[in-house]
Amino acid sequence: MPYDSPSSPGATAFKPYIPANAQLPEMTLRALVMGTVLGMIFGASSLYLVLKVGLTVSASIPVAVIAITLFHTAKKFGARESTILENSITQTAGSAGESLAFGLGVTMPAIMILGFDLEISRVMLVGVLGGLLGILMMIPMRRTMIVDAHRELKYPEGTACAEVLKAAATETSRAAAGEAREDGSDAARDARRRAMLIFGGFGIGLLYKTLSVSFKGWRDYVNFEFASPLKGGSAGAEVSPELLGVGYIIGPRIALTMAAGGVLSYLLLIPMIAFFGELLTVPLAPATILIKDMGPDDIRNAYVLYIGAGAVAAGGLIALVRSMPAIWKGLTGGLAGMGKGAAAARDKAGDETLRTERDIPLKWVVIGCLAIIAVITVATPLHMNLLGALLILVFGFLFATVSSRLTGEVGSSSNPISGMAVATLLFTCLIFLVMGWTGGQYYVTALSVGAIVCIAASNAGTTSQDLKTGYLVGSTPRMQQYAILCGAFASALILGPILLKLNEAGTVYVPAAQVAPNLRVDASKLTETAQLQGPQAAGDTRTYKVWQKTDTAGGPAGKYLVADDGRLAYLVDPGINGTHKTRPDGTEVKKYDAPKAVLMSYIIKGILDQELPWTLVLFGVMISVVLEMAGVHALAFSVGVYLPLISTLPIAVGGLVRWVTDRRNGRLPQYASMNEEERQAAGDRSSGTLLASGYIAGGALAGIIIAITAGVLTDFDTSMAKWAEASNPFFAGPDSHLLTLIPYALIIALLYWVAREKPQAKA
Repeated sequence: MPYDSPSSPGATAFKPYIPANAQLPEMTLRALVMGTVLGMIFGASSLYLVLKVGLTVSASIPVAVIAITLFHTAKKFGARESTILENSITQTAGSAGESLAFGLGVTMPAIMILGFDLEISRVMLVGVLGGLLGILMMIPMRRTMIVDAHRELKYPEGTACAEVLKAAATETSRAAAGEAREDGSDAARDARRRAMLIFGGFGIGLLYKTLSVSFKGWRDYVNFEFASPLKGGSAGAEVSPELLGVGYIIGPRIALTMAAGGVLSYLLLIPMIAFFGELLTVPLAPATILIKDMGPDDIRNAYVLYIGAGAVAAGGLIALVRSMPAIWKGLTGGLAGMGKGAAAARDKAGDETLRTERDIPLKWVVIGCLAIIAVITVATPLHMNLLGALLILVFGFLFATVSSRLTGEVGSSSNPISGMAVATLLFTCLIFLVMGWTGGQYYVTALSVGAIVCIAASNAGTTSQDLKTGYLVGSTPRMQQYAILCGAFASALILGPILLKLNEAGTVYVPAAQVAPNLRVDASKLTETAQLQGPQAAGDTRTYKVWQKTDTAGGPAGKYLVADDGRLAYLVDPGINGTHKTRPDGTEVKKYDAPKAVLMSYIIKGILDQELPWTLVLFGVMISVVLEMAGVHALAFSVGVYLPLISTLPIAVGGLVRWVTDRRNGRLPQYASMNEEERQAAGDRSSGTLLASGYIAGGALAGIIIAITAGVLTDFDTSMAKWAEASNPFFAGPDSHLLTLIPYALIIALLYWVAREKPQAKA
């Protein structure tokens, strides 16, 4: 039966947890500040995660639980207890960081892959403008998406977050809601237990990764290479808590599908290329060395990456086409909702407007959107033109609407934001190609269009999810909208520097004699200068000229530092998507694959310069087509083909733990009357999910801390590495890979033990 909105004549109005006529503290300074800070923290951890494996998980529930716990702790020291509306504001402001991190991590590293510097001004502008634009575009659609479609669009994470907030409601909030709950009740104890699980997981993840990487307690990955008859094949896993947690949360279906794509790459495609190419006496393009001289990673970088990119592009476009009915429905509904919302505002002007129906006025939304488009047009770092700004306006509104709709149907984790970014880039680059705008000067323009639209769509989905939470608990929409605007702005300011620091920590300055020994350039024509950054800067403080090499003649393309006499001094191999993992002194560095950013760069360069190895790309396209013909959704599998197996295998381990615990819990009495959808929802709210969220936050935050300190405490890092190589069998030696599995098995066992539920008698 269709749902009648509260504004419809004769409709039965939905009753939120806190009535519209209740007056409780809501957008207080402490709630806004706490949400903003938590958003920065979870944004940083999400950025680290998206650079490694190309995905993130929703931060709404972890932020809500942490906020509840911190407010409860503050009350013990004499502070006023928080209200449910304050907690809602905190989680709303805190959720913006994760969606911004996804958009930035998916797009901005492509700048370096295309041969440009990752300038802080460009990154921050894209983050701020895209984040604010997505929020503003969602505001006029709130009535249609949240109110009128209340029963149709569930917004899974938003609904679950509302349940968490209601379960932890304080005495003041319960009184306003007319709900009686005794102190020390089961619901109150459950809220404290859930907070302890997230904080406990956070501490374990942080401690585990710090001991492993900084103190060299054990290896942070295991890897095994095979000999004949599977020569060239390998299997490995990064034994990290954050990837284990990601696998548990996304579940066995997606986790195992991604790992299956990695198995195809590392146990079929790479060995097959090694087998057929072993007798070749000349390099096979696009590689520049013989296949017989390549290891598994070399073959992957030279050939399989392009196959994986083609598979991901095709899988993303197929998923987008499959979503076209929802896209059209969401677009038409959003346009209709704008008129309806404006009419409702006119009918209920001034003090008669219910608190729970107050949005930021439409005129300020329009002014804000136009101001953002104006800034985008004139901002020098974006290399934008008027056509690009118009494309952002059109695609931004289209995909903001689509993202909100799909988030309501399938949730944030399954929302194909990257597919929308791919579609935006494809259409933008094709338009540029028709107009004759080709070459490097249009790379940044096209990528800026795609990046801002991607971030806008991601933040629109997050905003609609938060507004759904607020609608259920009785928040004031206008206060939530102000909160997420503040949270998005603050997170965008900090994510740019973090992205650059992560890249800098993994940057290697490769002596040019190793990669381009005979090249010289005319240094007098070079104007830009630079110095070495990070650990290698201590050994060379000279200032060099910068040369951006765009072809592969005589040496790899990329950024070079050139001496005044024209001799090449260094190839600057970035930390994000770089290929050199060892510095000249033998120190190993951690690189970030940024899988979806590579895909964006391939699309831009392939269309505008027509330089892609299209044969390999089409092989990947056919993988996705065959899977879709077999009834398998190809996108998750294709991402697995592209990513290294070392990243997808631990995600599969987490998915298997979820599968085992769900099967075990499903046999308990309390699950007997549930259908499959209800069982899935119960698993998403379980203790295991909370501990896994803590694993993700702790492990990812440790990774950021490690990346930052690696460039400062270099002497400590070197001394720990020397000690571990000489004295620690868990880190070095013939059995180190097997011994490393012991601490990893402990956190797996803990996750399973916590996720097990106790039998409860049926009501």
